[in-house]
Amino acid sequence: MSMICNMSLVIPIAIAFAFCNSILAARAPSNQSEASVLLHSGWWPPSVTSNTPLPHCTWPGVSCDASGSVVGIHLTTDYHIGGNFSNMNFSLLPSLTFLQLFHTGLTGEIPLQICTLSRLTNLGLSNNFLTGELPPCVQNLTSLQALDISHNQISGSIPPELGNLERLTNLDLGFNALSGAIPPTVGRLHNLQSFRFNSNQLGGSIPLELGNLTKTYEIDLSCNNFTGPIPLSIGNLTSLTHLFLQENKLGGSIPPEVGNLANLTGLYLQGNKLNGCIPLEISNLRSLVRLNLQENRFDCAIPSEVGDLKNLNLLDLSSNYLVGTIPLELGNLKNMNYLDLSCNNLTGPIPLAIGKMTSLTYLYLQENTFVGSLPREIGYLRSLNYLFLQENKLGGSIPLEIGNLTSLTHLLLYENKLNGSIPLEIGNLETLSVLNLRENGFDGAIPSEIGELENLEFLDLSSNNLVGIIPLDLENLTRLSHLDLHNNSLSGSIPSFTNNSLLDHLNLSYNHLRGPIPDNLRVAFPDTAFIGNEAHRRRSSVILYTTIFVPLATVCISCIVLGSCFISRNATKSTQSEITKKNGDFLSIWNYDGRIAYKDIINATEDFDVKYCIGTGGYGSVYKAQLPNGKVVALKKLHHFEAEDPSFKKSFRNEVKHLTKIRHRSIIKLHGFCQHRQCMFLIYEYMERGSLFHNLRDDVKAVELDWSKRVDLVQDMAHALSYMHHDCTRPMIHQDICSNNILLNNKMQAFVSDFGNARLLDLDSSSNLTANIVGTYGYIAPELVYTMAFNEKCDVYSFGMTAMEIMMGKHLGDVISLLLTSFKEDIMLYKFLDPRLPFPRQNSVSRSIVLIVSLALACLSANPKPRPTMKQVSEAFLAQKLPLAKPFHEISLAQLRDNNVSWLEGGSTEVSSGLSDE
Repeated sequence: MSMICNMSLVIPIAIAFAFCNSILAARAPSNQSEASVLLHSGWWPPSVTSNTPLPHCTWPGVSCDASGSVVGIHLTTDYHIGGNFSNMNFSLLPSLTFLQLFHTGLTGEIPLQICTLSRLTNLGLSNNFLTGELPPCVQNLTSLQALDISHNQISGSIPPELGNLERLTNLDLGFNALSGAIPPTVGRLHNLQSFRFNSNQLGGSIPLELGNLTKTYEIDLSCNNFTGPIPLSIGNLTSLTHLFLQENKLGGSIPPEVGNLANLTGLYLQGNKLNGCIPLEISNLRSLVRLNLQENRFDCAIPSEVGDLKNLNLLDLSSNYLVGTIPLELGNLKNMNYLDLSCNNLTGPIPLAIGKMTSLTYLYLQENTFVGSLPREIGYLRSLNYLFLQENKLGGSIPLEIGNLTSLTHLLLYENKLNGSIPLEIGNLETLSVLNLRENGFDGAIPSEIGELENLEFLDLSSNNLVGIIPLDLENLTRLSHLDLHNNSLSGSIPSFTNNSLLDHLNLSYNHLRGPIPDNLRVAFPDTAFIGNEAHRRRSSVILYTTIFVPLATVCISCIVLGSCFISRNATKSTQSEITKKNGDFLSIWNYDGRIAYKDIINATEDFDVKYCIGTGGYGSVYKAQLPNGKVVALKKLHHFEAEDPSFKKSFRNEVKHLTKIRHRSIIKLHGFCQHRQCMFLIYEYMERGSLFHNLRDDVKAVELDWSKRVDLVQDMAHALSYMHHDCTRPMIHQDICSNNILLNNKMQAFVSDFGNARLLDLDSSSNLTANIVGTYGYIAPELVYTMAFNEKCDVYSFGMTAMEIMMGKHLGDVISLLLTSFKEDIMLYKFLDPRLPFPRQNSVSRSIVLIVSLALACLSANPKPRPTMKQVSEAFLAQKLPLAKPFHEISLAQLRDNNVSWLEGGSTEVSSGLSDE
């Protein structure tokens, strides 16, 4: 009996013990399996993946629950993963709820395994290099609340199944290559708060179903190809605070239903084809802070109801066909900072009420038909930085109150009918850098007070009725780099301007000047030693430039005034400049101290928010920004700690100095720059396709780079380097030619970029020594390691390495040692080429490939002396290509390496091993 009782106790305990063991046994392998999955992903280095029984829970960015199961992976910019996204087996991470991989360098497609993560609530993959399409099986992620795949290269259409993710609150697919229409099923996402599809290739009409997203506070569909009208259902989105529809092809009028959006703070409709009138219902948007309707086809008067928008900070109605006068009610907008009504058909006088807008910093009224005089009330705008009134029909004199605008940096009044004398009070404008009063009727003398404007860089008083002498005080303007006083009645002698940067932009012709030319200005007057006799005074072209330069100077000055910003000849002080109209290309002058257009950059990037970051360069991060005029540019910004580092500052100044002096169609265009103690950035032409390196790493884009395009890329690089080495006034070497520094535009054309390490080449080779080796590992010429001396042959080597990478589809790596030495088994050329592309069939393409590989092998010579120059390489591409002596598939690398190119010995561009002599 006792045995039975004992057995009755033992059996349940044994069963319970076995059950517990089975649970632990099941749990342990699960944890071990998850650790193994993370380990084999390659996302963490060996230094991290050792130690502890459950090491994966201690790794950076990994979160586990109490049982040791992975519930979250959060890796961002500071942790570069690289590699293919599919290296991680997500199907073995069943507890994963949070996956955030921002800016980690991931490539490849989104794996289907990710659709097994039924508990996932947050999926963030932005700012990587992901390709392929968004898988329809994403509908299985029914717990998902946030989906961010922005700033990748995702293509294809938006799957309708996305509408099944009804718990989504944030959806961001912006900055990809998505095409097709927005599926109506998106209207099912009733919990959506933020909705971004911007900067894709989406088209069709905006679906009515978007009106169902009543909880949404932000919709961004900008920079696509949407057509048709703005749907009336947009009026249902009463929670909306920001609506971005700019840069599309939307037509029709703004629906009155927009007036229902009482919470709207930002309405951006610029760059469309909207027409008709601005609806009166817009006055209901009492929360509106920014209203941008620039570059549409509105052709009515500005409604006075706009004056009811008391919170308005920015109003841009420029580049339309608006008529009538400026409503007096605009004077009620006391918070207005930016007002642009330029390039319309507005008329009448500038209302006195403009003086009530005391917060104004930017006032653009140019290119209308305003009449009357400039009101004295303009003097109340003490915060004004930019005053653009040019190309109107304004008359009368400049009011003395202009001297109250002590924050003014730009005063443009040219091409009006202003008269009287230039007021002395203009000397109070201590921050003024641009003063343009040309083509008016000003008389009297040039006030000497202008010589007190220490920050003045651009002064144009040409084509007026000015008399008297040129004030000697102008000699004190050390920043002045453009002075035009031509076509007046000035007399007396020519001052001795000491600012050498002024000489290229100095025009005093069509005056009555006399006396000797100062010695330091003779470079600007090469054919004239003395100007003083009556005959010379009566000849308008004798004073400054010869008759050859007068029309050229006039054209150049007009381009500068209407063009874009000053860019310095001297990288440390002032810049050679371009200025353009606000509605044209760039809206202002970019200059060295960061005051000009700084706010536009800050606003365009939301103070350099990481979501605008598209890459990291050698000495800063690169951002994509759309300016208020719709222009898209790339910004390279130094981080704060880099801006304090002398070496980074030197790279920054290098880039400015060199890119302002060189102009070549295959060298990246620098639009401007800003140097400030707190913020330093460069402004470039935006390259839609990114770097050559990333295009070659991506299988889809690599196939788009067919053989013809790759041949063109290599040739573009060669011509650019030849220009730098041989056609510049001073030879220049780049020092960092690599696939990362070759950028591609949307036509797959190559542009050499990143001149932070570039240097002028001294003809005395003994001075061409560098304290450290610069450049990208894997592209650096071998002689730099032991001689520390750089010359143009170092660039030649880097070019050869990059050219081979283009042909091979990947970096040569250790293969280079085999290519440049004798080896038993020869490699056929076609087997060496990128296997992702089809066999080249066209004879012209085959000949070009043979030539490129032959030239590249010559450039990769370990000894720099026999390497060709870039001029020889460039000329080889321009010469006539001979037919192949044997079929393409029979040509070997050894033949090209050993025989190489005969111009090394004689000057022909014939490739001996691969081309016929016939």
